[in-house]
Amino acid sequence: MPHASGYFRTRYERDLALLDTRVQKTASALLALALLAFPWIDSPFLLDLANQVLLASIGALALMLLTGIAGQVSLGHAGLLAAGAFTSGILFKEFGAPFWVTLPASALAGAMLGVVFGLPSLRLRGLYLAVSTLALHFIVVYAGNEYEARRGFSTGVVIDPPRLGEWALTDARAWYFVLLAFAAAALLFSLNLLRSNTGRAWRAIPGREAAAAALGVHVSAYKVLAFVISSTMTAIAGSLFAYYRGFVSAEAFSLFLTIQYVAMVIIGGLGSLLGAVLGAIFVTLFPYAIEWSMAVLPVPAQWSTHIFAVNYAAFGLVMILFLVFEPQGLVGIWRRIQNYFLLWPFRREPLSGRQ
Repeated sequence: MPHASGYFRTRYERDLALLDTRVQKTASALLALALLAFPWIDSPFLLDLANQVLLASIGALALMLLTGIAGQVSLGHAGLLAAGAFTSGILFKEFGAPFWVTLPASALAGAMLGVVFGLPSLRLRGLYLAVSTLALHFIVVYAGNEYEARRGFSTGVVIDPPRLGEWALTDARAWYFVLLAFAAAALLFSLNLLRSNTGRAWRAIPGREAAAAALGVHVSAYKVLAFVISSTMTAIAGSLFAYYRGFVSAEAFSLFLTIQYVAMVIIGGLGSLLGAVLGAIFVTLFPYAIEWSMAVLPVPAQWSTHIFAVNYAAFGLVMILFLVFEPQGLVGIWRRIQNYFLLWPFRREPLSGRQ
């Protein structure tokens, strides 16, 4: 008698479960243990890198929902991060508002900007939509620069760390657990959102809007909703960034930051939440890897004096290589490795099978 193989779901509860196999549950448990054990290493530098990755992951997940899933091009991501950061900074500096007030206020500011800059998506597409969202970046950064200049904050707006009673969130290890909780919440929220009617509607829009509308998808509403949710998550990431660094400055939100986040979703793999996380890890650590390699490898001395130019050039080269040779990004590489181990005994069998 032939034996059944594979995973078979016999109940809707199993079909809706995020982790429905023993392998997935075991791997997730091991990953959770590794993440919880990581901050106990005695290396402030590595801990700071991990915190940067967690912050970038929240913003990358937000952009993946908007661009990788809903198919809406946006070049205003750095502006949304700046909006969240400056909202928290201004509320703290002018009114002494605590973290529990500034964070929701930043989310609300991001949602409002999402509505305003999501409306052009109803008429514009492609390059025209990208240019309209690019205006968001310049408007927010200009407003932030004006606030700094008028209030005399030449070095940026200094923000005190979040407090809970007498305890202040200053330790990098404590920040790791806070940022890990926010990143995990963003990932779980995104996963569940994509399994809902909203996520299915977003996936239908990039293909053919007319076909999606014929199937009952309210295209206009779901486009604006994609901007609102993505902008809200991004503004929250900007607020957390401001508190983590302890100050807000318009110089921190350059156009290159937007390009970095676009690179995260491209290098990670468009349309995949795992790709957003992998892209955030890769892009965040890439400049440090370049600096380390230049310190170890025998490179010309003049390269070290132009480290920023070398970083930009290497970053652009990596983006081109991924677009040309690996359009599915890091998640495509991961899936091929995963399939290799899953199918390894059978991939060496002849097509006709054994006689």
